[in-house]
Amino acid sequence: MSEADDAARSGGRRAFLKNVAVTGVATGLSGVVGETLAQAAGATPTGPAAKPATSSTIALNQQYADFLSFADSQDFEDAKRGLVATLPEPVVIKGESGNVAWDLQQFAFVSGGPENNAPSTVNPSLWRNAKLNMNHGLFKVVDGIWQVRGYDLSVMSIIQGDKGYIVVDPFITTEVASTVWKQLVIPHLGDKPITHVVYTHSHVDHYGGVRGLASDEDLKSGKVKIVAPTGFTEAAVGENVIAGNAMGRRASFMYGSLLPRSATGIVDGGLGKTTSVGTITIAVPSIFAEKTGQKLTLDGVELVVLMAPESEAPSEFMFYLPKYKAFCAAEDATHTLHNLYTLRGAKVRDALLWSKYLHASLEMFGDDVQVVFASHYWPTWGNDRVTSFLGAQRDMYRYMHDQVLRMANQGLTPLEIGERIRLPDSLAKRWYCRSYYGTVYHDAVAQYNLRLGFFDGVPANLHRLPPTDAGKRYVEFMGGSAAVLGKAHAYFNKGEYRWVAEVVNHVVFAEPQNTAAKQLLADAYEQLGYQSESASWRNFYLTGAMELRNGVKPAPAPAPQSPDTIQAMPLDMFLDFIGIRLNGDRAAGKTASFNLVLTNTNEHYLLGVENSALHYSRDKTSKNADATITMTRADLNDIMMGKTNMQKLVMAGNTKIDGNSQKLGEFVSWLDTFDFWFNIVTP
Repeated sequence: MSEADDAARSGGRRAFLKNVAVTGVATGLSGVVGETLAQAAGATPTGPAAKPATSSTIALNQQYADFLSFADSQDFEDAKRGLVATLPEPVVIKGESGNVAWDLQQFAFVSGGPENNAPSTVNPSLWRNAKLNMNHGLFKVVDGIWQVRGYDLSVMSIIQGDKGYIVVDPFITTEVASTVWKQLVIPHLGDKPITHVVYTHSHVDHYGGVRGLASDEDLKSGKVKIVAPTGFTEAAVGENVIAGNAMGRRASFMYGSLLPRSATGIVDGGLGKTTSVGTITIAVPSIFAEKTGQKLTLDGVELVVLMAPESEAPSEFMFYLPKYKAFCAAEDATHTLHNLYTLRGAKVRDALLWSKYLHASLEMFGDDVQVVFASHYWPTWGNDRVTSFLGAQRDMYRYMHDQVLRMANQGLTPLEIGERIRLPDSLAKRWYCRSYYGTVYHDAVAQYNLRLGFFDGVPANLHRLPPTDAGKRYVEFMGGSAAVLGKAHAYFNKGEYRWVAEVVNHVVFAEPQNTAAKQLLADAYEQLGYQSESASWRNFYLTGAMELRNGVKPAPAPAPQSPDTIQAMPLDMFLDFIGIRLNGDRAAGKTASFNLVLTNTNEHYLLGVENSALHYSRDKTSKNADATITMTRADLNDIMMGKTNMQKLVMAGNTKIDGNSQKLGEFVSWLDTFDFWFNIVTP
């Protein structure tokens, strides 16, 4: 008997919300930075060892080496420019409990200069990027602006104000933010107060470490003020809640969390080395950037706002600092082609808007700007270089959007467009337009989806069979699994790994226990990973190969949301997530209604279930509801974080349930819990 069933039979007082924790909710990168996954990361998996690069992979990677100018050392000079100091080697940052938040030493195998010395198992362009991202320390951008790079996926910038420092994007975790501040900033820049923390956008790698820099007292008193673009809090807390479990699991693929750190495993994260691991926090902003052209004066420093919503993040802004002739591009202009769709899963981003924001930056500041710095990578100096950089980034995103829609209007399908589209050499030969994070292929398909949706117009694709059913029929058509694998081996030997992956995947989904099929598919994924310029693609392919060879090895799932995130979550968002957990089959033909009263926030909600769907009304209750739950928001937060459950709260007298408590138990029995370690590469 399940706990929910037992609760329903015994009156249900123990049940309501006991299991309604936000299991699997992920914000930003939390599926990656969960401590459990990080502890597993870098371990050598049991099972077959990685295989070497084939001659076909070596030949394909040589094409990158021949096309790109590895003699160009400008990025290596820029990545080291202005170095003030570094943390001592080996670079390991630990939290108070001894947890390792950052370990750069695990990537010590990545070394060298601009020359092409890539191992045969790594795309040479990605290897070059991985070497650049090994640079770390406190760097001077210009007099009055510094950056700390190389201790997280993201970059923290520091601006000198009249009385203290303005911090921009304080890393992912408090452990990294605090250590960097105490061991690098204070000793080398001076012990001055932080007056403002600026979040450029709503992804966790740009706000999670804030409480490592500012105490609760500092935040509550207003000694440290938080600045963010309008809509930040809702976007930061909510972007990944609804699909959080799936997004977190896929993020473990995208960021290579489970892969060994080696030339046959993860070598880079594409935007930075990898993600730090530890305590993620959030402080709610009190000052907002609201419109382009707005001027904010922070500690005597004027910021001119350029809003960029629905570009790289739902809530984002860039800004210009006239005093320093410096432009902060947030994450809209970095040294890579960014994601127009992120493989962990998120809403598709609009390349047309993105390009227009960058065009506006040139129109507004292009005549004066002398340096551009961003939330990832190193700055670019000199007006000519800055305007060329911003112009090329602008044109890259505009090209992606316009060419996709041009071909779509000629009748090409998304896969045909993805296969055909190429950046012009005038962009493709610039290192900062290479596909280290996003790729031309999947960004193009994303822009098709943005404007036209998932359907390509071909009737055969309107109602396709699911993978297992299709796989069985494909295998039957092709003469059985033995025949398929025999032919697939021949194509593998010819280096046609994409075709091998497509065909053998049908066998794996038709016959999940077919070891030979899984091994061949793993071999194909592995070579595709070795060939990938994108760190995200490489990590996806290699994690897929690892799980095909070794199976899914469940560990304790990443921790639920941080207390800050839970406390900042609007109740509507929490109830929407409960609706996602409602199992339509179990709720079929049943109804329920409940009043939820939060005494300390004076919130009243009427929840109902009809037609296998949840609905709710704010500021409303009903005397005809099945039951009324009266509690505080703080107690609800504790339930959401797994610190307690309804049974304990009721027994302690902190929560009151009036009415049909058995109906509450029945409602809980309709709710699914999500397994983080669901299968991806097998059915």
